[in-house]
Amino acid sequence: MVKNSIMPSLFGADIGNLQHDVMALKELEIETLHVDMMDGSFVPNIAFGPTQVADLKQILPFQFDVHMMVENPEKFIPQLVKAGVEYISIHQEATVHLLRGIQLIKELGAKAGVVLNPGTPVESIQLVLDEIDYVLLMTVNPGLGGQELYSPIYQKIQAMKKLIGERPINIQVDGGVNTKNIKACQQAGANWFVVGSYLFSGDSTEKFKLLENALQ
Repeated sequence: MVKNSIMPSLFGADIGNLQHDVMALKELEIETLHVDMMDGSFVPNIAFGPTQVADLKQILPFQFDVHMMVENPEKFIPQLVKAGVEYISIHQEATVHLLRGIQLIKELGAKAGVVLNPGTPVESIQLVLDEIDYVLLMTVNPGLGGQELYSPIYQKIQAMKKLIGERPINIQVDGGVNTKNIKACQQAGANWFVVGSYLFSGDSTEKFKLLENALQ
């Protein structure tokens, strides 16, 4: 398990000025960017298909954590790994072949994560915990930016932490994370924090520092 890590979400940045917005964060020693891949079917929006992810990987000097909000994610995994993506997470709800998807990610050389929607119980992935590197707990309904964090999720983070036990699995949270709630997420057991709308609505450098301070 790695230290606490704040991961800016590209979905929250200004798409028309993406490289400028993101590169401003490079000086803060950020290692990993969170990239949302959406198919317009599993979630309402469409964003960052595999070709776009590959293009972004060429121009942005960061590790990529791709959150696949797509049905049948297995068919896109090889393209993402070929593009150089280091972390790939797939929704438990989006595939009937969860273990196969996890194994494919690992076999191709990337780190594998499983995502759970707010209403999906943590026990649903108990049998694959020994296969994954991280679990992403959605703290809002997936696919739409700017939502408020769903406060009952703190109990779910605690339950996930207990279920993981001593396994070296990171717990990531995504959705509505800001300075008012990031510490509570950490105290519940999370150590990876995806931040989009809050971070990019204003001075992203200053807001990143505020998030770091909130975790102290």
